[in-house]
Amino acid sequence: MRTYLIPAAVAASLAFAPVAFAAAQQANGTVKSYSAKTSTLTLADGSVYMLPKTFKNPGLKAGEKVNIAWDMQGKHKMAQSVTIAK
Repeated sequence: MRTYLIPAAVAASLAFAPVAFAAAQQANGTVKSYSAKTSTLTLADGSVYMLPKTFKNPGLKAGEKVNIAWDMQGKHKMAQSVTIAK
């Protein structure tokens, strides 16, 4: 029985490893600028996030605090969601 338990545990840990890397990263900050024309959101710290074409502006303006869920795609930080922090 033990001979099956160890390989099963190793296989399970390897199977879930890619899931951990696929999770979106989180960022918090203050909006420096938002451009609907270029689909970008720039935070006060200089971080630039690309927004999806389907992005609906929840009322972003300079000085607004936001939470961003994002993933790296190539050299760009692609925002999955942007919410105004309360």
